[in-house]
Amino acid sequence: MLAALDHVQLAAPPGSEDRLRAYYLDALGMTEIPKPPGLAGRGGCWFRAGTVHLHLGIEDPFRPARKAHPGLRVTGIDACAARIAATGAPVTWDEELPGHRRFFSEDPVGNRLEFLEPLVGT
Repeated sequence: MLAALDHVQLAAPPGSEDRLRAYYLDALGMTEIPKPPGLAGRGGCWFRAGTVHLHLGIEDPFRPARKAHPGLRVTGIDACAARIAATGAPVTWDEELPGHRRFFSEDPVGNRLEFLEPLVGT
């Protein structure tokens, strides 16, 4: 039976690792995880923050995930949005999910990410 979500993998174009690092390390405050030696030669990079693990794998030809996305629960959503916006990444607020504040953004290669925080008392 399923026990937990181990990671989410998103695709990225060849040669985009430095741009991805700038976003996932600086804008999101994640830590880079070294890829296992057998996988490192494929390119891409892996990140984590607490129990959240995101893997960015190289895909050629590349097509960003525009609809599919990881939903990342955050605390301090306003500060999170400000930090992301300060890097020049888009922040688009959406009020359609009851009981939550949320916004969407894109990483430097165009993958969609959702950031959400439950409202207090819900």
